[in-house]
Amino acid sequence: MNELAGKHIVLGLTGGIACYKAAELCRALIKEGATVQVVMSQAAQQFITPVTMQALSGRPVYDSQWDARPVNGTANNMPHINLSREADAILIAPCSADFMAKLLHGRADDLLSLLCLARPIDKVPLLIAPAMNREMWAHPATQRNVAQLGADGATVFDVGSGDQACGETGDGRMLEPQELLDEVSAFFQPKVLVGQHVLVTAGPTYEAIDPVRGITNQSSGKMGFAIAQAAREAGAEVTLVAGPVSLATPRGVSRCDVKSAVEMFRVVQERASAATVFIATAAVADWRPAKAADQKIKKGGTGKAPELTFVENPDILAALAQSPRGLSRALYCVGFAAESHDLLANAQAKRLRKQVPLLVGNIGPATFGQDDNALLLVDELNAVEMARDSKLSLARKLMIEIAARLGVKGQP
Repeated sequence: MNELAGKHIVLGLTGGIACYKAAELCRALIKEGATVQVVMSQAAQQFITPVTMQALSGRPVYDSQWDARPVNGTANNMPHINLSREADAILIAPCSADFMAKLLHGRADDLLSLLCLARPIDKVPLLIAPAMNREMWAHPATQRNVAQLGADGATVFDVGSGDQACGETGDGRMLEPQELLDEVSAFFQPKVLVGQHVLVTAGPTYEAIDPVRGITNQSSGKMGFAIAQAAREAGAEVTLVAGPVSLATPRGVSRCDVKSAVEMFRVVQERASAATVFIATAAVADWRPAKAADQKIKKGGTGKAPELTFVENPDILAALAQSPRGLSRALYCVGFAAESHDLLANAQAKRLRKQVPLLVGNIGPATFGQDDNALLLVDELNAVEMARDSKLSLARKLMIEIAARLGVKGQP
């Protein structure tokens, strides 16, 4: 997708075994369209060589404040100034406990700490990916440093948990390269939903016929998961209620797994009171068997199909949209319509029937299981087409549309 096209990242490496992940991270950043300038501390070079990082980044690596090589055509023996001026962000990955303490106190005794201190603080954000032993991470001094760095304007990413190089297990691992790439991409998204709590449903529901059979549909959940990710990127608190799908939870999103429409309805009602935006992306079954058989229904050799009685499932979207909070727009409800034909007419009719301010339509058979989609946004005034694009890209555009309708400006 070239998520970071046009971005220039200064990638700083400090001492730690997680430097091996920085190699893959560097390649991932470049693959997404960024240019990467690597700066290494002396300690980092005990774990990975500048030659490796130069080969991966395609740029010479800098490691000394006394380096006289020109930077961007400027030869003034000031790499700590020149390296930061073209950067869209400085990313320290891995960032050791020692380097965080150095940043906190404004110490500047090597090139990397110098350029962090000398960067234009209002133009070049500082992103920190901590990496250390679990005891070091949990130490009160480290936690104080993390809190103060955040208060000073740095963005400190979370840490991972698991096996550590020292043989211990716990928190403190640097996030994996793909996780850090996601965090960096999210950082650059406009924060148009800060202060909002977005509740999203995604995927199909499964209505049991007997212990081994059921009724479901082809929804993969990808659009709903993309919306949850985009809402979190936009600064919102996000709760995702997911039907039976095999998708990874977007970082920073609270997830609740359900199976049937009745279960989804119950969970959504429990969480709706805290939400300000409800986006009903799930493809909820309209009907369910009145009673599921206790045992597998056998053929019996008669050639006669079993007789099933169906009852209507609760209408989750209509129930929330027509609740007092939904009608007052304290809970802004967005519906999805997966149609097979006559998209505009069906979407308009569904919006009126459900009484939602915004209805998003798509052609289901053309998008189920795919990574891209095309959307039609229908409100009380008009209908706007969103051309086919990746589901994440469309989800990000949808967040901007929702924010505009909420009248919130968010943060740049």
